[in-house]
Amino acid sequence: MNSFTVLFLLMFAIVTATQFWLAKRQAAYVLAHRDEVPEAFLQTVSLAAHQKAADYTLAKSQLGDIERWYGVGLLLILTVFGGINFIFEFCAARIESPLMAGVSAIALLTLLMSLSEIPVSWYGTFVIEEKFGFNKNTPAQFIKDEIMQLGLAAGIGLPILALILWIMESVGSSWWLWAWAILMSFSLLMSWLFPTVIAPLFNKFTPMEDGALKTRISGLLERCGFNSQGIFIMDGSKRSGHGNAYFTGLGNNKRIVFFDNLVASLDDEELEAVLAHELGHFKCKHVVKMLITTSITTLIGFAVLGWMIDKEWFFAGLGVDHASNAAALLLFSLIAPVFTFFMQPISAYFQRKFEFEADDFASQHAQASKLVSGLVKLYEENASTLTPDPLYASFYYSHPPAAVRIAHLEKTA
Repeated sequence: MNSFTVLFLLMFAIVTATQFWLAKRQAAYVLAHRDEVPEAFLQTVSLAAHQKAADYTLAKSQLGDIERWYGVGLLLILTVFGGINFIFEFCAARIESPLMAGVSAIALLTLLMSLSEIPVSWYGTFVIEEKFGFNKNTPAQFIKDEIMQLGLAAGIGLPILALILWIMESVGSSWWLWAWAILMSFSLLMSWLFPTVIAPLFNKFTPMEDGALKTRISGLLERCGFNSQGIFIMDGSKRSGHGNAYFTGLGNNKRIVFFDNLVASLDDEELEAVLAHELGHFKCKHVVKMLITTSITTLIGFAVLGWMIDKEWFFAGLGVDHASNAAALLLFSLIAPVFTFFMQPISAYFQRKFEFEADDFASQHAQASKLVSGLVKLYEENASTLTPDPLYASFYYSHPPAAVRIAHLEKTA
C-alpha cells in the first residue's frame, strides 16, 4: 500500500464520516421539531403539513444513508480493490486500438455504475415518493427515461470522450488546456441546445395561452428587459407532484418554463413573483458568474490531472497496474469529489447569497408578499422541511432555509 493509497483512504474515511454525521444531525433536528410548527409559519402551514414534511425528510435521509453506503462500497471496489483495473485490462485484451479500448472501458464502467444505481432510484420513486403522494411516474415511463438517458449519454458523450482522449495522446504536455477548451465549448453548446433539442425528448412544452397570466408575465419581462423565445408550460405532473419554474438556455435560445402543477397551485401574482425571482438570477448575472466559476474550477482540475497523469503512484495508489490516459481521466473524476468535499460549504454559501439577491430583485419588480405566499405554498406542497439543522443547511443548502428566507423577504418588503 503506497502513500497515496493511505492518503486517499484517510481522506475518504473523513469525508464519509462527516457526511453520515451531518445526516444524523439533520434527522435528529427535524425529528426534534416535528411536533411544532415554527412561529413564522403558524398562520400559513398546518401541523399536519409540517409533520408530513418532517416525515418525508426523514424517509429521504434514510435512503440517503443507503446511497452513501453504496457509494462507499462502489468506490472502494472500483479503485483499491481493482475494479477499474480489471475492466481496463479486459477491454485492452480484446480491442487493438488503445484509444478505443479506453473509450470502451470508460463506457462499460459508466454503464455498470448507472445500472447499479437504478434499484435505489426505483425505491425512491415508487416507494418513498409514492408513499407521500408525489409520484406520478409509471414503471414504463421510468424505464423509458433510463434508456433514453443512457442513449443520449452514449450518443453525445462518447464522441466527446474519444476526442478528449485523442487530444491527451496527441498534443503533448499542453493537452489539458485543449481538453478544457473542448469540454467548456461543448458545455456551452449543450446549454444552448437543451431547451429546444434535449428537454423536449423527455417532456412536452406547450406555449402559454393568451390570457391574464400571460399578459402579466409579458409585462414583467418588459419591465425587466428580458427577451426569451417564449413562455412554456411543461407537463411535469406526468412524473412528479413537485412544482417548479425556471428559465433555461443561452443567448437567443432562452425559454421560460413553468411546471403545469405549479401553475395550478399558485395564483397569477404569485407566479409573477416566482418568475421575477428567476429573472433576478439572470439580471444579477448569476448565470454568467456560475459559468465563470465552473470554467475556472474545471481548468484547475485539468491542470492537476495534467500534473498527476505521469505519476506512477497515482495509478498504483488507486489499484491500476498499467497507466493510461483513459484510466487517469476516470480515476480523477471519481476521486476528485473526495478531495474537494470540504469546499462545498463555500459553494453553498455563494449560491444562497445569489438566492437572496434574486429575492431582492423580485421584490423590486413584483410584490414581495406574493413571493412569500407563493414560497410558503411551495414549501408545503413539496413537503420541504421548515426546520433543517443549521449546520447541515450551511453545508449543503443551495437555497436559504425557509424561515431565514421568509424573514429576509418580509424585511425587504
